[in-house]
Amino acid sequence: MSDHHHGPEKGLMRWVLTTNHKDIGSMYMWFSFAMFLLGGSMAMVIRAELFQPGLQIVEPNFFNQMTTMHGLIMVFGAVMPAFVGLANWMIPMMIGAPDMALPRMNNWSFWILPFAFALMVSTLFMEGGGPNFGWTFYAPLSTDYAPPSTTFFIFAVHMMGVSSIMGAINVIATILNLRAPGMTLMKMPLFVWTWLITAYLLIAVMPVLAGAVTMMLMDIHFGTAFFNAGGGGDPVLFQHVFWFFGHPEVYIMILPAFGIVSAIIPAFSRKPLFGYTSMVYAVASIAFLSFIVWAHHMFTVGIPLVGEIFFMYATMLIAVPTGVKVFNWIATMFRGSLSFETPMLFSVAFVVLFTIGGFSGLMLSIAPADFQYHDTYFVVAHFHYVLVPGAIFAIFAGTYYWLPKWTGHMYDTALSKVHFWMSFIGMNLTFFPMHFVGLAGMPRRIPDYNMQFADFNMISSIGGFMFGVTQLLFLFIVIKCVRGGEKAEAKPWEGAHGLEWMVPSPAPYHTFTTPPDVK
Repeated sequence: MSDHHHGPEKGLMRWVLTTNHKDIGSMYMWFSFAMFLLGGSMAMVIRAELFQPGLQIVEPNFFNQMTTMHGLIMVFGAVMPAFVGLANWMIPMMIGAPDMALPRMNNWSFWILPFAFALMVSTLFMEGGGPNFGWTFYAPLSTDYAPPSTTFFIFAVHMMGVSSIMGAINVIATILNLRAPGMTLMKMPLFVWTWLITAYLLIAVMPVLAGAVTMMLMDIHFGTAFFNAGGGGDPVLFQHVFWFFGHPEVYIMILPAFGIVSAIIPAFSRKPLFGYTSMVYAVASIAFLSFIVWAHHMFTVGIPLVGEIFFMYATMLIAVPTGVKVFNWIATMFRGSLSFETPMLFSVAFVVLFTIGGFSGLMLSIAPADFQYHDTYFVVAHFHYVLVPGAIFAIFAGTYYWLPKWTGHMYDTALSKVHFWMSFIGMNLTFFPMHFVGLAGMPRRIPDYNMQFADFNMISSIGGFMFGVTQLLFLFIVIKCVRGGEKAEAKPWEGAHGLEWMVPSPAPYHTFTTPPDVK
């Protein structure tokens, strides 16, 4: 092994064969950003078509392929790999571990992904086109009426699931076995806690998704009728199985974000996180409750009234631990010595906008009201307010926060603030008007709409293009930072604390050859 920055291999093979958690973390981050741009370009096709009423630029079938692939790529290709990249980079450094527990499996978990997504995107070029049945791929749309490429889509989903499960096993093994002496569970940073809980969620629900797509495969090719009422099956069974995976999945995409902002807000408030223990319990409660709310996506399918009432109240209950977290973040900032560097800007925006998304979620949880909102743009507004300023802003915040530690350079702070404000304004311009058109009854996933929705859709499309173009600025900022600039201190943020700030910047190839001492 050579010492400082380069592993045993040089050039391309270093990246193909690497078992180093930092290399693999970086590859996850770059891959997720590439997928972010690809999924985002599909959103641009959607917003361009919806800029005016009438059918403008794409065929309705292609529009449906774009809505489907945009959702699948953003969830499985952009948000989840970004959080896994952050986990790979930061968890060993935060717990004083030399690396991840299972480094060879770590390499494999990553390298499955480019092939899975190459396979999934290739369906767009097959006869009959790609998946056109929405990212939730409800049967029988996805079984009886689907294009032939669906089989390849199913295989791609299986590959993503295998990668996720291996990544989750690795995270759990690392956190439980490789903590430095003195690093008890209740001394772990919240990012480590949120990832430990997220990893258990992943192991619990990815096999359920595998089961759903396997039953689809059987229905398509082997004459079974799991989801076909004509053969004794039930299309609603698909929704139950899918959402038993799908609801915990949305928490998989937000819990690591909670961990990131719980590191950043104390750092730039220059005081410890308020209510650490309650935060850990809140995350655990949210994870537990995420398993018993799945049918709130199904209020309109005709489940029994007692079922609707149960799922309504169980869903509202999730607002309690979530509210605890929001109040704790606000209490951390209260009377702190605040400074608004870029990571803090993204984190404060996270708290405000994620809360708005939470309130629209509470509205959707009210079963009788949900009959009005279901399948309208109000739902689209809700989950984008949770995922864009929630998951994606947290990923930006974490990237800006740890980038000096990764690269050894400070990024361009002026440009990063431009990136924040353009993203903030573009995001709100895009998604806030969707609440209005949704409440007025505009259905989602339809390429045309009534004249009355024209103005708000134009605003949404302008905001969408603004948000999308701004991400090229982010790419420029990161590349500029990687290539050089002002040297970063070992601890670039005075309020930051944690083991990761005890090593020099850039972090050495092997962080802790001897375990650090945890006070």
